[in-house]
Amino acid sequence: MKRPKTAAADKALKLLPAYTGVESLEAALQDPRAVRLLWLEILVNDRLDLGPWREHSDVRAAYAKACRWFSTYGHLVQALTSREPLPHDPTPVDPREYRTFAEALRFISAHP
Repeated sequence: MKRPKTAAADKALKLLPAYTGVESLEAALQDPRAVRLLWLEILVNDRLDLGPWREHSDVRAAYAKACRWFSTYGHLVQALTSREPLPHDPTPVDPREYRTFAEALRFISAHP
Protein backbone atom coordinates (compact mmCIF):
# COMPACT_ATOMS: atom_id res chain seq x y z
CA MET A 1 0.00 0.00 0.00
CA LYS A 2 1.42 3.37 -1.01
CA ARG A 3 1.48 5.91 1.81
CA PRO A 4 1.48 9.69 1.49
CA LYS A 5 4.88 11.28 1.45
CA THR A 6 5.29 14.26 3.75
CA ALA A 7 8.17 16.69 3.36
CA ALA A 8 8.29 17.36 7.11
CA ALA A 9 8.71 13.68 7.93
CA ASP A 10 11.40 13.24 5.27
CA LYS A 11 13.44 16.20 6.51
CA ALA A 12 13.12 14.97 10.06
CA LEU A 13 15.14 11.76 9.54
CA LYS A 14 18.36 11.83 11.54
CA LEU A 15 19.91 8.36 11.60
CA LEU A 16 18.55 6.52 8.59
CA PRO A 17 20.09 8.75 5.89
CA ALA A 18 23.56 8.34 7.40
CA TYR A 19 23.29 4.61 8.15
CA THR A 20 21.28 3.38 5.18
CA GLY A 21 21.13 6.18 2.61
CA VAL A 22 17.33 6.36 2.63
CA GLU A 23 15.89 9.85 2.66
CA SER A 24 12.26 9.18 3.57
CA LEU A 25 10.23 6.95 5.82
CA GLU A 26 8.51 5.57 2.76
CA ALA A 27 11.89 4.52 1.30
CA ALA A 28 12.96 3.15 4.68
CA LEU A 29 10.01 0.77 4.73
CA GLN A 30 11.22 -0.66 1.40
CA ASP A 31 14.77 -1.27 2.66
CA PRO A 32 15.29 -4.25 5.01
CA ARG A 33 18.33 -2.66 6.65
CA ALA A 34 16.46 0.59 7.31
CA VAL A 35 13.51 -1.36 8.74
CA ARG A 36 15.90 -3.05 11.20
CA LEU A 37 17.15 0.39 12.34
CA LEU A 38 13.81 2.18 12.34
CA TRP A 39 13.39 1.68 16.10
CA LEU A 40 16.53 3.75 16.67
CA GLU A 41 15.25 6.55 14.44
CA ILE A 42 12.03 6.61 16.44
CA LEU A 43 13.94 6.45 19.73
CA VAL A 44 16.10 9.49 19.07
CA ASN A 45 13.79 11.52 16.84
CA ASP A 46 10.57 12.99 18.16
CA ARG A 47 10.09 15.16 15.06
CA LEU A 48 9.32 12.09 12.99
CA ASP A 49 5.67 12.02 11.88
CA LEU A 50 4.64 8.36 12.01
CA GLY A 51 0.93 9.11 11.54
CA PRO A 52 0.63 8.08 7.88
CA TRP A 53 2.45 4.81 8.58
CA ARG A 54 1.11 4.02 12.06
CA GLU A 55 -0.74 0.90 10.84
CA HIS A 56 2.27 -0.55 9.00
CA SER A 57 3.46 -3.66 10.87
CA ASP A 58 7.14 -2.69 10.65
CA VAL A 59 6.41 0.77 12.07
CA ARG A 60 4.32 -0.69 14.91
CA ALA A 61 7.10 -3.15 15.78
CA ALA A 62 9.79 -0.45 15.63
CA TYR A 63 7.70 1.91 17.76
CA ALA A 64 7.14 -0.79 20.41
CA LYS A 65 10.86 -1.55 20.48
CA ALA A 66 11.73 2.14 20.78
CA CYS A 67 9.32 2.39 23.72
CA ARG A 68 11.03 -0.55 25.46
CA TRP A 69 14.46 1.03 25.04
CA PHE A 70 13.18 4.43 26.12
CA SER A 71 11.67 2.86 29.24
CA THR A 72 15.09 1.45 30.10
CA TYR A 73 17.39 4.27 28.95
CA GLY A 74 15.05 7.27 28.72
CA HIS A 75 17.13 9.59 30.89
CA LEU A 76 20.19 8.99 28.74
CA VAL A 77 18.23 9.44 25.51
CA GLN A 78 16.64 12.66 26.75
CA ALA A 79 19.99 14.03 27.92
CA LEU A 80 21.47 13.55 24.45
CA THR A 81 18.46 14.34 22.28
CA SER A 82 15.96 16.42 24.29
CA ARG A 83 13.23 14.16 22.90
CA GLU A 84 9.76 13.96 24.36
CA PRO A 85 9.10 10.78 26.38
CA LEU A 86 7.77 7.67 24.70
CA PRO A 87 5.09 5.53 26.38
CA HIS A 88 6.35 3.23 29.13
CA ASP A 89 6.87 -0.42 28.16
CA PRO A 90 8.28 -2.62 30.95
CA THR A 91 9.24 -5.43 28.55
CA PRO A 92 12.99 -6.11 28.85
CA VAL A 93 15.30 -4.95 26.07
CA ASP A 94 17.58 -7.38 24.24
CA PRO A 95 21.07 -6.67 25.63
CA ARG A 96 22.63 -7.97 22.41
CA GLU A 97 21.45 -4.74 20.77
CA TYR A 98 23.13 -2.45 23.26
CA ARG A 99 26.13 -1.83 21.01
CA THR A 100 23.86 -0.66 18.18
CA PHE A 101 21.96 1.55 20.62
CA ALA A 102 25.18 3.07 21.98
CA GLU A 103 26.54 3.72 18.49
CA ALA A 104 23.31 5.49 17.48
CA LEU A 105 23.48 7.71 20.56
CA ARG A 106 27.12 8.49 19.87
CA PHE A 107 26.23 9.46 16.30
CA ILE A 108 23.31 11.65 17.39
CA SER A 109 25.38 13.43 20.01
CA ALA A 110 28.02 14.24 17.36
CA HIS A 111 25.43 15.29 14.73
CA PRO A 112 22.68 17.20 16.54
